[in-house]
Amino acid sequence: MQISPQSPSQAPPRVLTIAGSDSGGGAGIQADLKAMLAMGAHGMSVLTAVTAQNSLGVQGAWELPAEAVRAQFRSVVDDIGVQAVKTGMLASAELVETVAELLADIGAPVVVDPVGVSKHGDSLLAPSALTHVRTKLLPLATVATPNLDEVAQLTDVRVRGEADLRRAADAVLELGPRWALIKGGHLDGDAVDLLTDGAEEHWLRSVRHDNRHTHGTGCTLAGAVAAQLARGRTVPEAVTAAKEYVTGAIAGGFPLGGGIGPVDHAWQWRRDSAQRPATQA
Repeated sequence: MQISPQSPSQAPPRVLTIAGSDSGGGAGIQADLKAMLAMGAHGMSVLTAVTAQNSLGVQGAWELPAEAVRAQFRSVVDDIGVQAVKTGMLASAELVETVAELLADIGAPVVVDPVGVSKHGDSLLAPSALTHVRTKLLPLATVATPNLDEVAQLTDVRVRGEADLRRAADAVLELGPRWALIKGGHLDGDAVDLLTDGAEEHWLRSVRHDNRHTHGTGCTLAGAVAAQLARGRTVPEAVTAAKEYVTGAIAGGFPLGGGIGPVDHAWQWRRDSAQRPATQA
């Protein structure tokens, strides 16, 4: 089958991820870019740290100099421009402060995934950086997407059941984001998340899939939310679409290596490809 070259067309929505690299490809920058592509956006990146990471855990992490983070950001934003930004692993107080300064006048929606620990429990944020996340980064967020461990880390609120999600959201909102998405994936029962701006609430429920291969879930969700916001969706619309996408990705998570495998960022493509009738070359 011969493929004809396409004529130039309008660029897709542009989304910037500011995060660390996952050498195993399941989380971090790699997960963000895959999720953004799946959501129909063009993903770009500012690398904050390099990790030696696989399905068993994080074997090492090295943060980049603030100067390198600043140069990457200016290179992308000043030439290409962005329609949404997502932050992930920022590693240190200096990098959190640097990123907050860069985002202060960005003029685009910002999704803050306050990454504190990896799926395997490895620390990805210096304790000294927590104050900067609370006081400098979260006030810039259009949406903050903490999981329950990160809620506890940031606010000291411990969520033990669905009834505690509203209290957790209130505590996160006090730190300044416009919306808080409290991810209840670690609770028993259905996978329940609460999205609220303090005035309206959206309870997002999905069936919990019996699949241990969930590496990259948080990065994937936040990246998908950012991509949807870049497409002009409202926050509730963006989060609802991202939740549907990540639920399918979790269902399709596959084994990789000897530990916890990644979610399947291409699950929609695989489903559609399987349903498409075969054609002759």
